[in-house]
Amino acid sequence: MGSSGGSYSWSSSSSSEDISQMLKRAGESTDTSSYNAEVNSLLQGALKEFNDRDVEATQQHLSVLKEVIESEIENSVDLLFGGSIRKNTFINGLSDVDTLVLVNNTSLENKSPQEVLDYFAQRIQQRLPNTDVSVGKLAVTVRYSDGQEIQVLPAIRTASGLRISNPETGKWSNVVRPDSFARKLTAVNKEFSGKVVPTIKLFKAVVKDILPTGLKISGYHAESLAIEAFKNYQGSRTYKDMLTHLCREATNLVKSPIKDKTGQSLHVDDSLGEANSQARTRISAYLERLTKKIEASDKLKSKEQWQEWFGD
Repeated sequence: MGSSGGSYSWSSSSSSEDISQMLKRAGESTDTSSYNAEVNSLLQGALKEFNDRDVEATQQHLSVLKEVIESEIENSVDLLFGGSIRKNTFINGLSDVDTLVLVNNTSLENKSPQEVLDYFAQRIQQRLPNTDVSVGKLAVTVRYSDGQEIQVLPAIRTASGLRISNPETGKWSNVVRPDSFARKLTAVNKEFSGKVVPTIKLFKAVVKDILPTGLKISGYHAESLAIEAFKNYQGSRTYKDMLTHLCREATNLVKSPIKDKTGQSLHVDDSLGEANSQARTRISAYLERLTKKIEASDKLKSKEQWQEWFGD
């Protein structure tokens, strides 16, 4: 007796042990399919929650900031989104909102970056006295009680790009082109049917939980790692498999600096030091443990770890 239409066949001479093994493999295949489907469903649910961020609250914060900044200067300022908002990799509570404030044709245009930053901070703190406002060398960071964090970066538009604060010189930087990176990420995302950006969101979420304070991967760095990781990817286009691939590749990629394509700095991850620095080695070790946990879950077909990371 035999079957020509299925994956498994046997003859009357097949031993009971052979038949048992074939049935076991069939059962394992079903278990694997069910496990993969359930994990991917869990990840899709997490993405929906990430995407349901409070857009209205963000817009309200930005509207107030714009009003405060331009309250005592001539002409109005323009806001441009940068960072995670611009690239659609934002996760509420996990990403910063970077806002470029163009000061062309205002009384701030001829001031130094630090003078502009101090002006921004003073006006914002006066208007929002109970809000945490801090001044850095590149931006003013405003942390709200609802968990949102907005970074305000003064910028001057030129014919070929933007100039922002140069932390090393205290002057306006050479021309930077933040749009170039956004276009590259968009192209990679399109190549993989829109699955790369959601995978970055999942990666940001899980990495945030496993890395200790003082060892962080910035949003820009995570996006750059993804671009590198998916250059030659030929695997399945499910969220589980793509996230697993990104974690595995990032384990090695994080050990070396990645060139900054915007021109803002030499590398997107300068804060981690040179190749194989202590910080890079430690982050790599955490990512390696993360990858091994994923692989162990796959081997056992256990959703427990995935639920711990992405469950309610």
